[in-house]
Amino acid sequence: METAITVQGLTKRYPNVLAVDHISFEILKGEFFGFLGPNGAGKTTTINMLTGITKATEGKASILNHNLATEPVEAKEHIGVVPDTSNLYDEMTAWGNIIFCAKLHGVPKERREKRAKELLETVNLYDRRSDRVGTFSRGMKKRLMIAAALVHEPEILFMDEPTTGLDVQSAREIRGLIRELNRMGTTVFLTTHYLEEADVCCQRVAIIANGKIIAMDTPEKLKLGTQAQQAIEVSFDPAVNLDNLRGLSHVKDVVVAGDKFRLYVDDSSEALPFIFDFAKQNQLKIVSISTLKPTLEDAFVKLTGLRPELMTIEKEQMKPNEVKAND
Repeated sequence: METAITVQGLTKRYPNVLAVDHISFEILKGEFFGFLGPNGAGKTTTINMLTGITKATEGKASILNHNLATEPVEAKEHIGVVPDTSNLYDEMTAWGNIIFCAKLHGVPKERREKRAKELLETVNLYDRRSDRVGTFSRGMKKRLMIAAALVHEPEILFMDEPTTGLDVQSAREIRGLIRELNRMGTTVFLTTHYLEEADVCCQRVAIIANGKIIAMDTPEKLKLGTQAQQAIEVSFDPAVNLDNLRGLSHVKDVVVAGDKFRLYVDDSSEALPFIFDFAKQNQLKIVSISTLKPTLEDAFVKLTGLRPELMTIEKEQMKPNEVKAND
């Protein structure tokens, strides 16, 4: 199968930071590829290099066999970019934004209006085409950003944290839209700190930490690598102290998962009797209990040593227009 993106030893150094450290990978044409990592891992810097926004310090990157360093114009003709912050003009209408982007990308005049109509219908915004973008919700703006990125019919779509800050329904709509674009043949390069999002969307994922790729495979194969450790999810009534659960025999670690506790154990069959005894001794009702298969979250924790919730917390604490050089 044809290669869409080729990366060899790609590196980016800033005065006091090695943001991306000699990473190499290939993405096949038509693939849905996820780039996972905490804030500051090098995700956005990598996208910026692959889209020609930032020059690499070392290494080589090609888009459909066009070297970004020597053939930047040819390479950029094949890519669309949806950044993590809005690149739309709030004072313009949705229609005006799409037409403006079409002009920037050299879409022929006779094609612009037809393309704008097609895209606004695709992202379900045609009925709002005459409204100022400043009146749109964050989810609507994100859908319009995707439409703008597709105006010149690129084969490859780069998406940087597309669902960050969106409500559940809007995030689901964006994921559905991206998956449909991929199903129709668009190669997708997605950066995200939402592990569940990568698990349901991506055919392959790379996990990056401190500028280095530490693992790359399909989500299922990454999960298989964590099978040495099992998990039990349990809910008690009334609530219990986290530290008391950590002291149970055969329990290696405990994390809070909503109204439940997730207990990581070596062998669930050996740990379960101790959990039942704990409930009985403390006069607790077990509301629910189940053993869990390894998740992409488990793989992430095992590979990075980081708590996955840290990625969300760090990202949400950033101001909307704040950009970190090494993200």
